[in-house]
Amino acid sequence: MRKAALVSTLTAILLILAPATSFANSITISSPVAGSSLNVAPNAISITTAVALMDQGNQIIVNDPNGAQVDDGSLTINGMSAVVGLKPLTLTGVYTVNYTLLGTNDTPLTGSYTFNFNAPSVISTPSSAPTSGATSGANQNLNSGSNAFVYTLLVLALFVLIFLIWYARQSFGGEKKLPRNKTSRK
Repeated sequence: MRKAALVSTLTAILLILAPATSFANSITISSPVAGSSLNVAPNAISITTAVALMDQGNQIIVNDPNGAQVDDGSLTINGMSAVVGLKPLTLTGVYTVNYTLLGTNDTPLTGSYTFNFNAPSVISTPSSAPTSGATSGANQNLNSGSNAFVYTLLVLALFVLIFLIWYARQSFGGEKKLPRNKTSRK
């Protein structure tokens, strides 16, 4: 009876103390998110995992609705993130992201997910000409709001300073007037 209680207690302690998730790797963030529907074409696919990735042996392949590969093959690994660039997406439909990522714990993470892309009816190249002054007006509105906040903080700081001076005089005595002795004049 005592041995069974001791064994079960030790087993419970080991299960609590053993880091079960340190051996598993999983996706924590993906961009675009799995199952999302996009109206703007992404220029890269990013997958972040729970475990740091090895520099070699990783792969992310992106296929368009027709099955053609649309990633540019430029896979970059940075700690727990893997990023692959994309060619311009032109087809509307479901895109498939296939990945094989090797964590530093030698556990491969293999899988796939999809996202939907709604291609615009007309694809135009962005112009480098500046747009109208709408953005400068927006910046001006942001600056005036920031300025009002800063001025409010300055006024509040002035009130706090005046209060602290008054409190210090009350607490530490400041200038105390001595009572005058009333002496009679002769």
